[in-house]
Amino acid sequence: MTAEPAVPGSRLPPAPLRVDVFLLAGQFPGRSAGDALRDAVAYGEEAERAGFDGAWIAEHHFLRYGTCPSAPALAAHLLGRTTRLRVGTAACILSNRHPVALAEEAALLSEVSGGRFDLGVARGGPWIDLEVFGTGLDRFRDGFAESLDLLLSWLSGDSPKVGADGKFFRFPPVDVVPAPSRRVPVYVAATSPETAALAAARGLPMLLGMHASAEEKSALVGDAGVNGHVSAHVGYVAGTVGAAQEALRAAMPGWLASTGEYVRIDGTARPRRDLDAYLQRLLNLHPVGTVELCVDRLAETVAVTGVRHLLLMVEGAGDAERTLANIARLGAEVLPLLKDRCA
Repeated sequence: MTAEPAVPGSRLPPAPLRVDVFLLAGQFPGRSAGDALRDAVAYGEEAERAGFDGAWIAEHHFLRYGTCPSAPALAAHLLGRTTRLRVGTAACILSNRHPVALAEEAALLSEVSGGRFDLGVARGGPWIDLEVFGTGLDRFRDGFAESLDLLLSWLSGDSPKVGADGKFFRFPPVDVVPAPSRRVPVYVAATSPETAALAAARGLPMLLGMHASAEEKSALVGDAGVNGHVSAHVGYVAGTVGAAQEALRAAMPGWLASTGEYVRIDGTARPRRDLDAYLQRLLNLHPVGTVELCVDRLAETVAVTGVRHLLLMVEGAGDAERTLANIARLGAEVLPLLKDRCA
C-alpha cells in the first residue's frame, strides 16, 4: 500500500500532473446541511465534465464548516454518479474509527468502482468526537501509528487473515473479506514533521493542507523518498484578481467562523484565530485571480515542492451557481495551460 520510491538521479520523465477538486461540503450562511451535501455531489459531477482527474471529500463531525460525517459514504455516492473520476477521502479521521472497519469499506469501494477509490486518513484533533465515539484521548495521542499499521495490514493483501495484539487493538486472526484485488492507495494528512516522518517510514504519500505555503510543504516533503504527495489549495478564477478576491471575501468569513464550533474533549476553548488575517493568507498563497495568476501560482507550487498532484477547494464563493461556473472555467482555461506548463 505504498507509493513508488523516488529514484535519486533518475532521468525518467516526471509523473503526469493530476488536478482534482477538494469538496468540504461547507454549510455557508443561508444554506442547510442538506444543501451543502447535494451541492458537493453536483460539484463532483461537474468536475468530471470539466476534465478534472478526481475529487476528494472532507470529513468532519458536529460542524457546519464541513457537513459530511462519513467521507467513504459520500465517496460511494459520487463514485456511482460518475464514470471516470477518481474519488478520495481527505481525510477519514482514523482516531474515531476502527481501522479494520475502515479498511473493509475502502476495499469495498475499490472493488465496486473498478479501482477508482483513494483512501486518505488523518489523526484528527483532540475534539469531543473522541468522547462521542468512545475512542478516547489516549488513542488520539498514542494510537495513530498502531491504527495505521493495522489498516495497511488489512489492505495489503499479504495474508488471507489478519489479527492484532497491540495496545489498542487485540483480536484473533479473521478472514480478510473482501480481499483487495488491487492496490488501494493510502495517503496520510500531515501538518507536522512527526506525522510526515511516520508517513515516510511506511512509504506513504502525504496530503498537504491549504494553510501551508509551498516552502512549508517542501520542508515536510523533505528527503522522504516517496512520490505521490498531494497539495491542497483554494482555487477561484475570475476576470480580475480583485473580482476573484471579492467573491471569496463576501462568502468565506462567515463560513470560516464556523470553525469556532470545534469543541475540545477537555472542554477548554479552542484558541481564537484572526479570520481576516487567515483569509488574506489564503488569498496571497493560492490560485485566486485571473487565469494567468492561477496557472503561475500552481506551477510555482509544483516547481518548489516537486508535488505533481494538486487539490483545488472550489466552493469558496459559497454559492452553487458560482461554484459550478468556477469549476467549469478552471477546467476549460486553467488546467490545459497548467498541464502544458508542467509537462
